[in-house]
Amino acid sequence: MFRGGYTGKILRIDLSQGKTATVDYPAELRKKYLGGRGAAADLYFRELPAALDPLGPENKIFFVTGPLTGMPVLASTKMQLATRSPDTGHYLCSNSGGNFGPYLKFAGYDAVILEGRASSPVAVVIDDEGVHFQEAGHLQGQKTTAVDEYFKKTLSGKRIGVMSVGPAAERGVRIACIQVDGRSFGRGGAGAVMAAKNVKALVSCGTKPVPVADPGPLKELIALATKDVRQSKRSHTTHGTPQYTEIINEFGCYPTRNFQTAVFEGIDTISSGYMKEHYFVRNQACFRCPVGCAQVCAVKEGPFKGAESDPEYETIGAFGGQCGVNDFRAIIAANQICDEEGIDTMTAGTLIAFAMECAERGLISRDEIQGLDLRFGNAKAMVEMVKHIAKREALGDLLAGGFNEIRGKRPELSPYMMHVKGMAFAHYEPRGFHGMGLGFGTSSRGACHNVGGWTIRDELMGEKYDRFATKGKGKLVQTLQDNRAYVDSLGICTVVRGALGFSDSPKGKVLEHITGYDFTPELMKIGSRIYTLERLILNREGLGRKDDLLPGRMAEPLPGGFPKGKFISPTMYDEMLAEYYQVRGWDSNGYPRQETLSDLEIP
Repeated sequence: MFRGGYTGKILRIDLSQGKTATVDYPAELRKKYLGGRGAAADLYFRELPAALDPLGPENKIFFVTGPLTGMPVLASTKMQLATRSPDTGHYLCSNSGGNFGPYLKFAGYDAVILEGRASSPVAVVIDDEGVHFQEAGHLQGQKTTAVDEYFKKTLSGKRIGVMSVGPAAERGVRIACIQVDGRSFGRGGAGAVMAAKNVKALVSCGTKPVPVADPGPLKELIALATKDVRQSKRSHTTHGTPQYTEIINEFGCYPTRNFQTAVFEGIDTISSGYMKEHYFVRNQACFRCPVGCAQVCAVKEGPFKGAESDPEYETIGAFGGQCGVNDFRAIIAANQICDEEGIDTMTAGTLIAFAMECAERGLISRDEIQGLDLRFGNAKAMVEMVKHIAKREALGDLLAGGFNEIRGKRPELSPYMMHVKGMAFAHYEPRGFHGMGLGFGTSSRGACHNVGGWTIRDELMGEKYDRFATKGKGKLVQTLQDNRAYVDSLGICTVVRGALGFSDSPKGKVLEHITGYDFTPELMKIGSRIYTLERLILNREGLGRKDDLLPGRMAEPLPGGFPKGKFISPTMYDEMLAEYYQVRGWDSNGYPRQETLSDLEIP
């Protein structure tokens, strides 16, 4: 069936026993789900029970590449994971770039499953010769950057990919991420799961080629696509994702001060143009990427002198507008701390914004914050609070548990928590474009713009949709979600998907030239299958319609900006949700109907 793109093997690592096994990767699984996110969800569904402790040895992490990961196509850098999230308490999917996925595939594996718990800290190195356990006690407490440097030095001369967790994960911070060669599996706390398994790092350094079904025709297509991307994504090279900072603010959709307003008056000094003029150092690119969207920035003077990191749009939104901070130097510094400690920047910033609002309302005492002047706009306090979260100190200990844990310990603070299903909002104001709210509500991992559907291009930048309408948003969000689900299963970055023909109307032969199988007519149905399987997982874990609802603040009129007075009332949201369930083939409680499962061949 497949003549390229896959190795056909899955590596199981039993940490409790210190043993490994290589098992077949069923062709039928690949045909139904492609790989990546889809295959990871299927493995999760089959192997994990409905109830378990996310930080217990019974949890597993499923790392899965796609058929295009590592292959001679644009930005073939991505791999996916699935695990039970310690942040939200339910199913988590997450993706990362970097080199680990490609070099894992070159070592002969399409996927790695981590299970059990090692008796002492370990690192696992995967190369052409096999799988090697290394004692990693000396790496405990080390920053992720130090772990990267250690393996680059000890494996000098080899091309490697390094996944590592930082000190925050070792301290049980539930929003800890896994860093991957400077990129990350960011949201949901997968880093805490990996650290709880006593795994400090996974390293891949394979060199074996993976077959390509039709290399000649593929080369011609990729040459054309590369030319297209370099032209069409020029703004991503010059400004990266930070380019959206001023755009979203101009539309009146930029979350400010914990979603109290949607226009940030300090935007000029955190804009992509200001970043480029004052702090930009160099571009950084992922594996086989001609775009290089990462914008590495450095602070040369002031209280944060020496800080260096590459803030994305979401990070700038989290530590900038959300915290009312207009000092880009502080954003660079907070980003660096998160990267080195191994913390999700998006959630950290939103948690700090939440804490700032609670402090200003007198709901958090000065004793809890150890005398910090925790108020909106205080850049130094914001950076200090990032450190407190990483070290689980004072109020940082509470915030380190994420919203799901906080609402159990401090329910009186719930009105100020901006989340869905326990996951903090991404940095877009749904009252300014209502489809985004539906995407946040129905995202299978919580309030996420990627998994839930990035409606900006359709609602804000196009003319087809009225951004304040409710009708038609169910179909729009379903289409975006299904498109993203299959793209997340391919192994490429979403930035280049259009040039390769992977839109909501798939076309072209890139995937066929790689694998030898014509997936193209089936891709959107595969996306729907993946998304519905994820919903089935959530249902099994006790989630339904009640968990798709938005925070009460969304029903409050926006106080200013172009969308002044706009809100999403419960009635308005119910209209969108009902349409969404209908087009999905789910019942009124958000459970897939049996005929839908049969049509999509689930499970």
